[in-house]
Amino acid sequence: MSEIARLLEIMARLRDPESGCPWDVEQTFATIAPHTIEEAYEVADAIQHGDMEALKDELGDLLLQVVFHAQMAAEAGVFDFDDVARSISDKLWRRHPHVFGDASVDGSAGQTIAWEAQKAQERKARAEANGEADGDGALDGVIAVLPALTRAAKLQKRAARVGFDWPDAASALAKFAEETEELGSEIAAAADPARLADEVGDLLFTCVNVARKLEIDPESALRGANAKFEQRFRRIEALLAAQGRGPEDAHLDELEALWQRAKTGD
Repeated sequence: MSEIARLLEIMARLRDPESGCPWDVEQTFATIAPHTIEEAYEVADAIQHGDMEALKDELGDLLLQVVFHAQMAAEAGVFDFDDVARSISDKLWRRHPHVFGDASVDGSAGQTIAWEAQKAQERKARAEANGEADGDGALDGVIAVLPALTRAAKLQKRAARVGFDWPDAASALAKFAEETEELGSEIAAAADPARLADEVGDLLFTCVNVARKLEIDPESALRGANAKFEQRFRRIEALLAAQGRGPEDAHLDELEALWQRAKTGD
């Protein structure tokens, strides 16, 4: 028995209404979805830390999510794991005609353009089959549940493909400075929270534009900044703990001095 067949059998037993695990049996697509998202982030975390042993385990956890959803779908009679595997295999074959057919592309950039064109055709065909709008809008298919930074970058990339884009990073950065000034004006005017939130949103969206023009993934950049902040703040806590104190016992000027020490690794 292959390992994937063994995993599928285990999942089927866990979901057995009479002899399975009570927790597994009561789950639905909706209750499992948050776990699926969490496991994907744990895969990304293992990659970020370069931990191959953790990556192996986390990929297994993510695979379990696919198997779990496929098992529930099989029970509902809509599709099974083989259908999932067939679907992605067909999609990869269809979207790589330069590998599996006679087409040719000009490097990875050309492949990206061809890939997006194929996706647009598929969205249009799906929309027509469902009797919906043509599904050919530049922003169609960018799902709403993505992390906000990631979704902002995807929306901007889609708009850029039809010419709605800054010419370079410097232009995007100038817009960022403009948005910063607007936020400053609203703060000085003691604007209401909704207006401030709107301006902060504009500032963040423009920051994503700057990152995109520099070919930096904003979600990864912010994760890196979070990790750096955490490391430095923990260093401040350690320095103060050595004196029998905590951050709440120090003045802001002292905390700033300790922050500078943490930055230099002192």
